[in-house]
Amino acid sequence: MTDYGITAYGAYVPRLRLERASIAAAHKWMAPSLRGLGKGERAFCSWDEDAITMAVEAARDALGDKSREGIDALTLASTTLPYADLQNSVIAIGALALGGGVSGTDIAGSQRAGLSGLARALDAAGADQLFLTSDRLRAKPASTLEMAYGAGAAAFRLGSEKVIARKLGGATVAAQFIDHFRSANHAHDYFWEERWVRDEGYAKIVPEAAKAALAKAGISAADLSVMIMASPLKGSAEMIARKIGFGGRIADSLNDQVGYAGTAHPLLMLAGELEQAKAGDRILVLAFGQGAEALVLEVTDAIDDFRPRRGLSGAIADKVSTSDYLRMLSFYDELDAEWGMRSEKSGKAALTTLYREADQLSAFVAGKCRTCETVQFPQLAYCVNPECKAPASQFAPEPLSDQPASVLTFTGDWLSYYPAPPLYVGFVQFDIGARLLMEIVDVGSEGLEVGTPLRMAYRIKEPDKVRGFNRYFWKATPLATGA
Repeated sequence: MTDYGITAYGAYVPRLRLERASIAAAHKWMAPSLRGLGKGERAFCSWDEDAITMAVEAARDALGDKSREGIDALTLASTTLPYADLQNSVIAIGALALGGGVSGTDIAGSQRAGLSGLARALDAAGADQLFLTSDRLRAKPASTLEMAYGAGAAAFRLGSEKVIARKLGGATVAAQFIDHFRSANHAHDYFWEERWVRDEGYAKIVPEAAKAALAKAGISAADLSVMIMASPLKGSAEMIARKIGFGGRIADSLNDQVGYAGTAHPLLMLAGELEQAKAGDRILVLAFGQGAEALVLEVTDAIDDFRPRRGLSGAIADKVSTSDYLRMLSFYDELDAEWGMRSEKSGKAALTTLYREADQLSAFVAGKCRTCETVQFPQLAYCVNPECKAPASQFAPEPLSDQPASVLTFTGDWLSYYPAPPLYVGFVQFDIGARLLMEIVDVGSEGLEVGTPLRMAYRIKEPDKVRGFNRYFWKATPLATGA
């Protein structure tokens, strides 16, 4: 039988991190009990990040500079997909320049959709595919979930060559146990009483799935190297470990640095564990949601031959910390601030242009003149080199998304409307010669300098809040030291 399994993995966590103590301090007048939860930081998305942009960034982390040829399917799992009737996974396919022959699938409906989807994808032996999961959870202000939630994405490439982790067994338990829900026309989840969820849900349903998965894998809990249990409820993992007789290491919940990332969380934790795994390790991954999903993986010798571009550890380290709670409320549409008349502009996108220029706009592909080697973006009808002027038919595609770049010039604009002032914009100089006026995002308190190294990030360029459509493009962001 041909070996099949995970051949690459990656992770993404938004750079913005909010001190939980700031949330608790803001609500102490009406919810003083939140103070007890005010430890550590939680990740939160900038205004221009969503489940799609995070999934793309996680996929880039997994793919690195490896060839993307042969990938024939991409699946995106999330409970916070921006579109109800527009295939979200196809947007990711375009951003990753995978080509029009790749099939896209969206999975939603449960916070175990990520793990369930990966388990099903691992059964598709022979397919070279990408599995992405991402969530941008939104919680009502002053709720305990606001303290617990975070954001993030994980990505896995599956195939038959250089498999670093294979599936030993898995099991699903379907149960109409409703710990929380969110209807299609509501912004926030509604959660049931915590003790009921823990004692009747986690304690009874998850162990059933775990034991069934171990039985199918032909191993016992004592044979496991680590157990991963994703949950916003503290102590859940330890309780389940006792229920199944596991006395070994329980994976870090990521609570202090990231927060609970919903559908993405069990696979975000898995990506973190694979960074430190060694050949022979056996990993049990568990997720809860209208039942439970359990997956048993075994790490192979090929684990030593792969490293993600940054990995979860790099994504966690690359952060911009803040105590500004109102910033997060604004980015998550929980604060309707007065932005002035400059904000009263239409964000209507020209869908025809998006289609016609998809290769350039989605995947950030410049043109390189075969005659004089000048690189230009956007691609015009003729080479911009006045001494050349070769026709566009002489251009070769030159992707810019992974090219090294640095700040050539910049300004911080407080006058123009921008959801995260100031608006940093300037000329970005790519090492291959291209020069482009770009938006620069996630600039920390240290600001920018000429020569600051940059990397490209896939983001929302402009949201059309009237019609509910996001126009995506690429922006520059400061490169973390050592990244």
